[in-house]
Amino acid sequence: MNIRKFHTNKGAGFFIKVFLLLFFLLLARFLYIQTMKTVHGVDLKPIAERKHNKNGVLEANRGTIYDQNGYVLAQDANSYKMVAALKGQEHVEDKEDAAEKISKVLEVDKEKILEYLNKDAAQVEFGSIGKNLTKEKKEQIVNMHIKGISFVTEKARIYPNGDFASYILGFAKPNDEGIAEGKFGLEQSLDKYLRASNGSMKYTGDTKGIALESGKQSVKPPKNGDNVYLTIDQHIQSFLEDAMVEADKRYNPSMLIGIVADPKTGKILAMSSRPSYDPNKQDIQYFLNDPIANAYEPGSTMKIFTLAAAINEGVYKGQDYYQSGKYKVGNEEIGDHNSGAGWGSITFDEGVERSSNVAFAILGNEKLGPDRFRQYIHKFGLDEKTGIDLPREGENTILFDKKIQQVTTAFGQGSTVTPIQLVQAATAIANDGKMMKPYVIDQVVDPMDDKVVLQHRPEEVGKPVTKETATQVRQLLERVVTSPKGTGTMYKLDGYSVGGKTGTAQVPNGKGGYMTGRENYIFSFLGMAPMDDPQLVVYLAIKQPKLKDTENGAQPLSEMFKSVTKNSLEYLKIKPNEIKDVKKQVQQQQATVPNVTGKTMEEAKGILEKAKFRPVILGEEKVGQQVPKANEKTLTGDRVFLVGNQPKMPNINGWALRDVMNLAKILNLDLKLSGTGYVTEQSVAEGTPLKEKTQVEIKLEPPLEPQQEAEQEPNKKEQKEST
Repeated sequence: MNIRKFHTNKGAGFFIKVFLLLFFLLLARFLYIQTMKTVHGVDLKPIAERKHNKNGVLEANRGTIYDQNGYVLAQDANSYKMVAALKGQEHVEDKEDAAEKISKVLEVDKEKILEYLNKDAAQVEFGSIGKNLTKEKKEQIVNMHIKGISFVTEKARIYPNGDFASYILGFAKPNDEGIAEGKFGLEQSLDKYLRASNGSMKYTGDTKGIALESGKQSVKPPKNGDNVYLTIDQHIQSFLEDAMVEADKRYNPSMLIGIVADPKTGKILAMSSRPSYDPNKQDIQYFLNDPIANAYEPGSTMKIFTLAAAINEGVYKGQDYYQSGKYKVGNEEIGDHNSGAGWGSITFDEGVERSSNVAFAILGNEKLGPDRFRQYIHKFGLDEKTGIDLPREGENTILFDKKIQQVTTAFGQGSTVTPIQLVQAATAIANDGKMMKPYVIDQVVDPMDDKVVLQHRPEEVGKPVTKETATQVRQLLERVVTSPKGTGTMYKLDGYSVGGKTGTAQVPNGKGGYMTGRENYIFSFLGMAPMDDPQLVVYLAIKQPKLKDTENGAQPLSEMFKSVTKNSLEYLKIKPNEIKDVKKQVQQQQATVPNVTGKTMEEAKGILEKAKFRPVILGEEKVGQQVPKANEKTLTGDRVFLVGNQPKMPNINGWALRDVMNLAKILNLDLKLSGTGYVTEQSVAEGTPLKEKTQVEIKLEPPLEPQQEAEQEPNKKEQKEST
């Protein structure tokens, strides 16, 4: 026997037995685990499921908001959050340089960036200024190669135009589940349409996440939000926003309002206000959408509807004369805006041009009567909400219990309205008597199948006046702008005919009265163009603008109106129309001054008044000099100065600057002026004898519409919203 071979076989057999034993032990262990599914009392089933059952979230997109032409106003998109490493190997080394570069891209102060970079932390984010960054801004910063600056990709609600129709759009932000939720504006009121629902996917996969063919699969598809299309036109909205940014910067008002509407349909083409906010930053601090929520006294813009009511009832006789200046209502006295001086005996047509409070007090109180006038307030929808499809429309107040309230409401004082109510009422004048309900939402569409789930269409909500009345009102509103006596001459537009009414309303002081000072007013303008067939109604208002001594409240409004209206009409491809010949209108209103030189003052006064001029007697006995001279032509209603012996200072309260300058020139006075508009104070008392070089100090203020404070009782809500 080979001893060596024997020992070899014996050793091999031993190892085989050991391996077989281990094999059977492992097999038994495997069978035990497979059967019992536990190890040391630990259940292996949930561990296996976690390892092989894969779960995934299928993200859905919130609905997109578009303008009427399909331009994106709000959408879900990838955004970027900026992060800075302040410690470690890759950290920001030169903080001053980094802050300088980043501040230019983000358009913020360098010091704000440094506040974050100087924090004692390993890593910092930059709050709202470093969130929701666009790809363009991210790439600009990346290309600067600033060490320590990195970006995190996030999904966010993006408003591509920034501060643009912000109070219409509102904003949305993620809730606790990470789903964007509307918090303000249309984002909130249309949340049930816009909101998205994330989907999910479950499947069995290997350790690398690859799905097994024999594994289970379960998929819940995501539900994207519906898309919203607005009546807003991005181009016209841009014209309005640009004009408001410029006015806000130049005049620093406490409030700005702008609305542009299509009077044929009621579509709101643009709407904006200041103060405002950037929905990307969600830095909102003021929650009233002023164009639809803020009710205040409309001022003379209300006269449009008093005029329309009088014409429609057949009681307006434009060539009839009335005595302007002051009008008695019980123990109260209504005054024209030139401090109650008026313009003598003038026609109602001229009263409309001059925006005479007395003319409209007569129309509302005597020609129409309070009952009929109140009916037209209702017909024009000025006593109820318009029902516009924007959230939080405000309520107004029509004060009509007392006689003085009934009269002042006729020319826009005491009672309050919202801007959107005025715009809706104005569509009746621009649209041949048909009043159209304003709306902003055109349609809501399901993006999966393009099914329209909500549709708004033009809606006629009344016909307060006839087509003929609307045409006549438009003709008179055009004269307000084109007539040399009109209060709206600053609103003339090259190439297009324009009509409208200016308005001036006092601001409540919160104590039952009104604030004082030449700037403490809400100045407004309600206009339309072109006047033969208006395509646009434009309302603008500015509260407490900071004006220079040479400026009045119409200055910022006229700049805005001309810019917005002309750009919009040209964009809409509306051809320039024939503008009425202003020179011809002036000639029609001119008359030859009679020769009264040598006549007694009383004789001269009678002759001039009969010829529709206003004589100003400067002296005694006979007329030695008259200005304008005999046979010269001037506008009817103008002053004619009659100079005699021993001239004395007249009462010039309410005079325009032109007349004051003429007086100073005739009598060779040393004039010291302050302010613009109409005379409110004179340093030399009426009846004081005048000599050459007599110094006379004159204070002028813009033409404002006086309030009857003692009789008016502004409601608390109005005062709170206005202040």
